[in-house]
Amino acid sequence: MSADAILTALLPVIDGLAATFGPTCEVVLHDYRRGEQSVVAVSGKVTGRKPGGALSEIGLAVLAQGDAAANDINYLTRTQEGRIVKSSTMPLRDETGHVFGALCVNIDVTALRQAGDLLTALAGSPSAPIPATTFSDDFDDVVDARIRAEEAFRGKPAASLTRPERLTLLQALDRRGIFTVRNAVPRVAERLGISRSAMYADLADCRRPPSDEDAES
Repeated sequence: MSADAILTALLPVIDGLAATFGPTCEVVLHDYRRGEQSVVAVSGKVTGRKPGGALSEIGLAVLAQGDAAANDINYLTRTQEGRIVKSSTMPLRDETGHVFGALCVNIDVTALRQAGDLLTALAGSPSAPIPATTFSDDFDDVVDARIRAEEAFRGKPAASLTRPERLTLLQALDRRGIFTVRNAVPRVAERLGISRSAMYADLADCRRPPSDEDAES
């Protein structure tokens, strides 16, 4: 079945899924062929996105995996507002097996987690930290959030990094799929305070396989 036929078939399904789980559920249909504005349809209001909105860091991770992407079921993330969301992301494949989109189910479990945390506190067992995820209709928000996370990890602003430090940051962004999106390079270059040409050169160095001389050094 073609990608367009799959999307057409799923459009009426997402409303039924969201209605089945109630007002704390949201179902999002993505078409990665649309680039950063991958959201085709949304049913529910958990993340606040709408059709034409941006893919999240989770979608970038799917793109980074390419056709090897597999279902990611029942993982927890934290929104910018502090809501706890249990999600499942299921890549969509066309008749050739190429991943072209995803069906995502998001359920707001904040109230359930609060009750669970209370019981956990009473029982004396610590809960594991939940990673934050940026859900937005603007892909620039996703880029900024990822760079802020890398800045926090390194303890300094991205614009003040030395070139070796910047290459390490770019490798981290590349692994997370940031550069699979069209026009991501100039956006990241602007945030790092470097020219586009320098950005492309740095990115090429990041992706170059290590040579024998590098290994000896």
